[in-house]
Amino acid sequence: MFLSIQDLVAQFSSWVWGIPLLILLIGGGLYLFIYSGLVPFRYIGHAVAILRGKYDKADSPGDLSHYEALSSAIAATVGMGNISGVAIAIATGGPGAIFWMWVSAFVGMATKFFTCSLSVMYRGKDENGNVKGGPMYVITEGLGKRWKPLAVFFASAGLIGTLPAFQANQLTQTLIDVFQVQKENDFVAKLLLGITIAIIVALVIFGGIKRIGSVAGKLVPLMVVVYLITVATILLLRIEQVPGIFSLIFEDAFSGKSVLGGALGVLIITGVKRAAFSNEAGLGTAPMMHGTAKTKEPIREGLVAMLGPAIDTLLVCSLTALAILASGVWKGFQGNGISMTLAAFDAVLPYNSGSVILTICVLIFAFSTLFTYSFYGFSCLSFLTNTKIGKNYNYIYILTIVIASIIKLDFVINLIDSAYALMAIPTVLSTLILAPKVKKEATKYFHKLKTNSFES
Repeated sequence: MFLSIQDLVAQFSSWVWGIPLLILLIGGGLYLFIYSGLVPFRYIGHAVAILRGKYDKADSPGDLSHYEALSSAIAATVGMGNISGVAIAIATGGPGAIFWMWVSAFVGMATKFFTCSLSVMYRGKDENGNVKGGPMYVITEGLGKRWKPLAVFFASAGLIGTLPAFQANQLTQTLIDVFQVQKENDFVAKLLLGITIAIIVALVIFGGIKRIGSVAGKLVPLMVVVYLITVATILLLRIEQVPGIFSLIFEDAFSGKSVLGGALGVLIITGVKRAAFSNEAGLGTAPMMHGTAKTKEPIREGLVAMLGPAIDTLLVCSLTALAILASGVWKGFQGNGISMTLAAFDAVLPYNSGSVILTICVLIFAFSTLFTYSFYGFSCLSFLTNTKIGKNYNYIYILTIVIASIIKLDFVINLIDSAYALMAIPTVLSTLILAPKVKKEATKYFHKLKTNSFES
């Protein structure tokens, strides 16, 4: 019997996210964590000073300030993966999957430091002389032209991995759930919502990277603060359950069988996959954004980028997980994704206000991601062809939003997960090979910092 495309994609996703990729992502990240000597982690205060603009110079090469680069990268990562992805992790792997998301975030901070430092060290240029960054340029500029097939492999996978399918699908589903659309009107409603979302996104992304950076810089602080206050309220209302939740997460993380029946290996893979979807450490998307930062010091951008997984996974994803687990709705819940998170918020907050507040958060989270991801796909297509052809990616991107709004969630997850796995291979391999270059540059940078002898 012939398998459907949906079945084939599901099988490929399951196969590619096997032990070898797990070793590459977690093992590679752990190696970088240890190899760094934990030096970057000792300079988090300095990273915050960079982020505040203390070292910004208008004449530095690049398009975005350190703050705009991080805001844009976080806008891409702090999105539906933090609200819907966490619920999927709990539904498929149990509470213990959250622990493995945390582990992935810590090693992800080291991975981001190395990958984003490299994205500035080995920047490329397009045919118009504009500065470009990302794993494809790190590979060709850092490893040499003979490695170009690996760069092409990354950019080709990136064309699929950076499509807005998951965000559009879950944003549409949120609105369908909140407004309680009848099943017989489901398709038409999703289609109309998809078209509306596509029009709003088009108004921003056709303005280019500077407009995306400007919009992201305004949205990111707002969305994190609103979400923080909302979840803090939920936890205060269920404060007696919080200690037990942490115990459950730690116990479930190391049990032979998770609370929801998944084997330990599956549990770890689930946590790593959802963390990868959430903070994208090791996948290669963030280096494309950080590679456009206005700086002559690669280590500076690596330090700023390192803050991403801390904000994204350790803070926002943890808040979502605690809210869902505190609500108790995850036990025996039929369904996952955004529907579970909505049910959790409504179960605790009075007068069904949870749906209203979460919908506002989802709108901000999802749109910020939708705005930013278009730049990644544009960068990949521009590398494979040229900037003129690359601009056509935005039309594909807009069309994908409409299509993704009406298709099944499982297919969307498996498709994006598969592309992410393929993107991670060249990203992590090139980073491991070039890691000594970053360490050497870091030694020089921190010496200059101590002696106050740098210029930019």
